[in-house]
Amino acid sequence: MSKLSDKIKNNGLEILSSLNQNKKTFLLVVIVALVFMFAICWITFFATVRGPEQVMVPNVEGKELTTALLELQVKELYPKIQLKYTDNPDDAGKILNQNPEGGSIVKAGRRVNLTVSRGVILDHVENYIGQNYDDVKINLQTMFTGSSRPLIVLAEPSYKSDQSEAGTILAQDPPEGTIISNPVTVKLIVSKGAEYENARVPGIVGFDFKKLISTISGSRLIFDFTVHVAENGETEGTVTSQASAAGEYLPNYSRVSAEIAIPKKQNDDEVMGLFVTQLPEYPYAVEMTLESSKNGVKQNLITLRHKGGNVTIPYIAEKDSELILSIAGRTVARQTVD
Repeated sequence: MSKLSDKIKNNGLEILSSLNQNKKTFLLVVIVALVFMFAICWITFFATVRGPEQVMVPNVEGKELTTALLELQVKELYPKIQLKYTDNPDDAGKILNQNPEGGSIVKAGRRVNLTVSRGVILDHVENYIGQNYDDVKINLQTMFTGSSRPLIVLAEPSYKSDQSEAGTILAQDPPEGTIISNPVTVKLIVSKGAEYENARVPGIVGFDFKKLISTISGSRLIFDFTVHVAENGETEGTVTSQASAAGEYLPNYSRVSAEIAIPKKQNDDEVMGLFVTQLPEYPYAVEMTLESSKNGVKQNLITLRHKGGNVTIPYIAEKDSELILSIAGRTVARQTVD
């Protein structure tokens, strides 16, 4: 019995020793497996979050838009397009400039700014016949503002007597529809009105300021006024003389001299006076407007047609106001009412 007991005891100790060794091996295997799995996860993580590769930006300036887009796509670059008018019709659809420049090294996925030509603002000559010359001139100047090479340039027009309103375009060369490939000089023939139509001279002697202003605003004559202080029983604020006889017929927009007597002492609020300025001579009568302005409030005093040169316009306006003479909405002269 004693021997059997010792044998069982020894066998148990051997089994326990074997289990203890297997446990250490198992733990070692588990640790190695965990380390291996962690290494795999680490490598996978950095492979996933690794930044995009760097690429060279292709030079696409001067190329057609479709070609440029294909070249950028190959490099995994994305375009941001801005359209712009140019002076050259041949530029339409081409890349004018890019940012970043060609040859730059950037990361894939970067946006590349492309400026693409929309071509010219105008690709053919329009029809100007029947339009007002000043309006056409202003429209073309506005259209090509900032352009280094305007595609349409107006030559100095030729003027012709015609029943059409003065300033109306009668003919043009080149004609409507002419294709613009290079800057074009357009020659115009413009009406200067019925040159030989006559106007009847009104009898304005004795007219007060208000009646005088109403008369000259509708007249086809140009009045050159001078003023003097009323004397010898003259009625203040009236016309005292005129050079041409009342009822006489003169060619349209002929000049008629007249004299006005102004008050010796002006009112405290309103002033009678004469607006005087010198303007360029116009080939035909243009519409002029004289306004008064005070504390931001404007008042139209008179609108009349005039050919420029010496301009004299009688007025009644508030003291300390500003008189503004304008043609086609553009201020050409100013004067303060004293």
